[in-house]
Amino acid sequence: MLKNSPLVVLVAVALLLAYAATRPDSFRIERSVRIQAPPERIYALIDDLHRFNLWNPFLRKDPTAQGTYSGTPDGKGARYAWQGEKLGEGQMEIVDTTAASNVTMKLDILTPFEAHNVAEFTLRPEGDATEVTWAMHGPAPYLSKLAQVFVSMDRMVGKDFENGLSQLKTLAEAS
Repeated sequence: MLKNSPLVVLVAVALLLAYAATRPDSFRIERSVRIQAPPERIYALIDDLHRFNLWNPFLRKDPTAQGTYSGTPDGKGARYAWQGEKLGEGQMEIVDTTAASNVTMKLDILTPFEAHNVAEFTLRPEGDATEVTWAMHGPAPYLSKLAQVFVSMDRMVGKDFENGLSQLKTLAEAS
């Protein structure tokens, strides 16, 4: 029995690696919230990265993070770069925007792992409220596929999106 153990382990690892290779080549995470505020008020809290960072759930996770703003003050071309112990190093840039309805950001993470994703915020008026959707999508390289066999990225990052949208809701409804 013990003679076959290495072979069993080797076959199990090979099957795991093969299974990971069959996972999708891209990912998408999305969460939504209904906010009792007009789209213009909410849009201002997303399209201006200074105001965005008031409710950004990822910055709350790393109080050591240092950041710098560059580019335009808000809207297309606004950039924020960060470096922190927990967050690592990266940059986000607003690459497209439609007043009071959409903001698209390019998200480039350099460390602790490299990732290049797109974040989209969509605002849809619904009477006296606004439905806000935060989505992120991008490629899933092989190591990401392998990690997702054990850890659900949707559950992990989705909780951060939910926390951020809750903070956005609090700020927008208090204004």
